Amino acid sequence: MSSTARRVRIPVLLSAALVVTLTSCGGSPASSTTDKKADGYPLTLTSCGKKAEIKAPPQRAVSLDQGSTEILLSLGLADRMVGTGTWTDPVLKGLEKDNAKVPRIADSYPSFEKVLAKEPDFVTASFLATVSKGGVADRAKFAELGVPAYVSPSDCAGKDNSGDGDGKRVKTLTMDTVYGEVRDLAKAFGVEKRGERLITELKGRVAKATKEIDASDTTLLYWFANSDAPYIAGCCGAPGIITRELGTENVFDDTREEWPQINWETVADRDPDVLVIGDLTRKSQTAESAKKKIEFLESNPVTKNLTAVKKKRYVLLSGQAMNPTIRTVDGVEQVADALREFGLDK
Repeated sequence: MSSTARRVRIPVLLSAALVVTLTSCGGSPASSTTDKKADGYPLTLTSCGKKAEIKAPPQRAVSLDQGSTEILLSLGLADRMVGTGTWTDPVLKGLEKDNAKVPRIADSYPSFEKVLAKEPDFVTASFLATVSKGGVADRAKFAELGVPAYVSPSDCAGKDNSGDGDGKRVKTLTMDTVYGEVRDLAKAFGVEKRGERLITELKGRVAKATKEIDASDTTLLYWFANSDAPYIAGCCGAPGIITRELGTENVFDDTREEWPQINWETVADRDPDVLVIGDLTRKSQTAESAKKKIEFLESNPVTKNLTAVKKKRYVLLSGQAMNPTIRTVDGVEQVADALREFGLDK
């Protein structure tokens, strides 16, 4: 789900200094480091219904969501990033050193001014809400200043975001859409071979994790956040990828909403075999960490008698593993390992 519940208020007017910085001749680092057009540029990427023209390989990228950040870092692009924002978890293992080189503008949505102060020549986001009204700023505002903005196709391809919640999947999400984002970002930066290597690695990990596993009689429930009105995964987002890859069943496969809020009585009626729990480090809602979630489950009169609770069948995933990102592969691996540990792999 979108990793920030609290929306940041976006100022209407920009300071003159920021506008001048971004629009003055030679102000873009990409234009100042090369006098000739790079091969393959300009190029146009279309995401979530809008086009972004990239005139040269980005040199000062800002990633506005953790999922996008981890793709760029995995592609070895830390030296071409000048800022990140909106975090739910510690950075992906193995990326700590590169991540430390990139300034974190904010743990949640950074303000538009703070982003512009980094003089970006490219911005990328995992969620449409991040670059819409109520997020950092609408993509049109970036476009007015000549800054191309890209949004992960996972948040809009085959998805209806017109409602008030986290959207509804019209078409079932697959890892191919996530791999498409990797390819797009690799192309934007001119590192296509790195992108294909990353995709090959991710596919190999999925194949290894799911080899010879049969848990078709096992039911799962995915809980992202909030104990008062819990956000539970529907059929067809990132948790659906995990479910299908492992041949299991999500007890709420009958809803295409991304993260519907479902009462605990309904959860109890469906009584899942395994609870997949989001272990978040943010503090914007109730029961963010896995520890808090488990404390709630084992003390609440409605949930303490669930089969999964009584047998302590908990799988702890990062928030990013439960979002459509490269970390969804981590989710496949971790749930597969847990099913084997629980003796549910037959």
